[in-house]
Amino acid sequence: MGYNGYRDLRVYQVSYKLAMEIFMETKGFPVEERYSLTDQIRRSSRSIAANIAEAWKKRNYPKLFVSKLIDCAGESGETEVWLDIAKDSGYLSEEKHSYFVSGYGEISRMLYSMIAKPEKFCMQKIRSRQ
Repeated sequence: MGYNGYRDLRVYQVSYKLAMEIFMETKGFPVEERYSLTDQIRRSSRSIAANIAEAWKKRNYPKLFVSKLIDCAGESGETEVWLDIAKDSGYLSEEKHSYFVSGYGEISRMLYSMIAKPEKFCMQKIRSRQ
């Protein structure tokens, strides 16, 4: 598919972009949320891009690659919960919430597509066993 690295993957690009947008958005969250909601949503959103990079580096081992992608999907789900809490707490507008949830839905679809067909991304065995 012509991927030179994880930065070429659309799922990485979208997850990184959304993590940065969440960072900017959470700058306006109340100070009392700094060590709870703000830290949690930043951590989980950033973790997706970081785990994609880690999965890419493990693509010699398809099972490890898939395992890291499953971790990414879990972090995406966690981020969605934090987004719900931020909206319901009045810190995030309906419009921003919908935008972010839609983005994380797209990320999840891409991740599960990769999980279903890891051979498209994993490196071929260099030498066969005898």
